[in-house]
Formats: sequence, C-alpha cells, structure tokens
Amino acid sequence: MSNPWSRWWVVLLLFAGTATEAVAVPSPAQILALPEPLRVEWHARVRTGEHREATRLQQLVDYLFAAPPAGLGMQYQPDATYTVAEAYAARRANCLSFTLLTVALAREAGLTAYGQEIAETLAWRKIDQTIYRSNHVNAGVRVRRQRLTVDVAWDEVIATEPPRAIDDARLFAHYYNNRAIELMQAGVLDLAITYAEASLAQDAHFATSWSNLGVLHRHAGDEARARRDFEQALALDPAHPGALSNLAMQFRRDGDPARAEALLARLEMLQSRDPLHQFMQAMDAEQRGDFERAADHYRRAIRLHDGEHSFHFGLARAYLQLGRTRAATRELERARALSDGDQKQRYAAKLDALRRGVR
Repeated sequence: MSNPWSRWWVVLLLFAGTATEAVAVPSPAQILALPEPLRVEWHARVRTGEHREATRLQQLVDYLFAAPPAGLGMQYQPDATYTVAEAYAARRANCLSFTLLTVALAREAGLTAYGQEIAETLAWRKIDQTIYRSNHVNAGVRVRRQRLTVDVAWDEVIATEPPRAIDDARLFAHYYNNRAIELMQAGVLDLAITYAEASLAQDAHFATSWSNLGVLHRHAGDEARARRDFEQALALDPAHPGALSNLAMQFRRDGDPARAEALLARLEMLQSRDPLHQFMQAMDAEQRGDFERAADHYRRAIRLHDGEHSFHFGLARAYLQLGRTRAATRELERARALSDGDQKQRYAAKLDALRRGVR
C-alpha cells in the first residue's frame, strides 16, 4: 500500500454509495418505519400468539431471503443505505439497511431485536485520495436466554471480535453517518455535514462520526473546525485510526510536524498490533509480487489472530509463489480446518489440486 498519511481517512459503518438526492433528513421514526403493505404482508405470514419465539425467528429469516411470492427475496448491495421503506421497495440493502429491516420486522413479530456492531472489520476502499475503512453492523435477536445474530454479509466480513449490542440511538447514528459519506462522495457537502451532525445528535460519543465530520469540514475549507472534530474523536477514542491519521495531517498543514509525527508514531504502534492492518499490508505486497514481504505480514496477522482462515489461505498463496509447497499445503490445511460450509469445500478442492501438483 502506498503511504497512507498522504490521504484523508473516512471510516464507514458500511460500504458507502453514491446517492445524490438532496432530500430532507429522515427522522429516526421514519428510518425504522414499516410501510403498510409490508406490515400487512408480514402479519399474514407470522402469528405472534401461535408460534414460539424460535419459530417466529426462523419465519423471519425465511421471509427475508425467500424469493417472491414466498418472501421478500432481499439481495445484498453494498451501496444501498436505505430506510426500511426504501429497502422494501428496492428489495436490496447493505448491512446497515438489512439490519434496520430485520430489527423492524422482528419487533413487529414480538421478538426482542436490536442492532449490533463490530468495531473493526476488514473492508478497505480507496476513492480519489480518501481511504475508507469499514465497520460492520448486523441484527441481534434474543430468544429466551440465547442471543442470535442475523447477518446478510456474514461470509464477506473478516472480524477479530464478536459483535456487541447497541441501542437504537447508535444504530441511527450509523445510518446518518453512512449517508453523510455518500453525500460527500457526491460532492453535496452542506447536506453531508447536516447528516454528520444528525449522527452526533443521536450519539455524541461516536468517535467515528466526529472524525468523519472533521473530514467534511476539511473538504469545506473550515480547517479550524476540522481540527476540533479530530481532537474530539481522539478524546473519545485515543486509538481511533482515522482520527489519528487525520489530525496528524492537520498538524502538518498547520506547520506543526513534531505533533504530527508523534500521532503517526502512535498510529504505527497500534497498526503493528492490528491483524487486519497486517493482512491488508500482506495483500498489497502480494499484489505487487513481493511474496517474501507478503508472507511476513501474513505470519504477523496469524500471530495476532490465528482463527481467521483467510490469513492462512493468504500465507499459503505466498508460500506457493515462493516454491514452498509443503508449507503452502500446511497453511491450506489450517485454512480448511478453520472454515465451514462451501468455503471448506473450496479449500478441500485446492488441497487436492495442490497434492496432484496442479496450482
């Protein structure tokens, strides 16, 4: 990866899109509201007084994914930050909107449902001169003493920690933050700032929204406010990578290189302990054909978090390119052991091919 300190960081709660419509900011109630046709259709399929909670949850999952007319046939689309009503109309949703839809329908069925977030997941995007790192949101449902998760993108997310339950205010803060970044990408800065402020009105302790508001103020030319936003983000979360990088850049712009370097040194220390960062460094080296460096970063990622099959698969690829077939086989076996379902079968097929001498 090229030098990340030359760009502004934005941390997305999910993948951002490119919507440009300048509409009124919806209220939390409007975000979560079920349109009447959806409410009627859902009640025709679930009998809250007749079925156990576990049965109702299974009905909900079936309804979300089954093709019409049996269900909604929801499709995952990473740039679809929608309200519940918009997601229903489009039959598409990203992780955030899918979570909103799941929570709304679960509550309508008398279930205890809430949002969940994973603070750090693997999903980076580079657009123009801005780096985007993604967090992840999914839905939690409590059935008796069990806490269960409904996640539209469970097989596309690399995480090193389990999800934690969040309240509705934080869930709505996610929505407004996402829309702010979408609008920034579309160049609608005034409305983007309004959405970012709406996010903080829901949760003033949300460091990510403070850091992103700083990026928006910086793009709008208000560097003093941008600096205050970054400082507030770090006051709330001293280890926030986007705020550390952004404030360091601001100090450099302000002619204070010593303070900038101190922040970057702190960020470098944090990244040395971050398995996701090591994994991204490994992938970048692999793409550049530097397989020794790639293997080194993959090994670091594994030392920091051994339970992710993608790390071992990456190391297997690097070893194979270096001619270390036995080591590649060992890592591929470990990747298979850590995976399940279709992914386990894919690794098994790769192992068979490798043992036959076919890459």
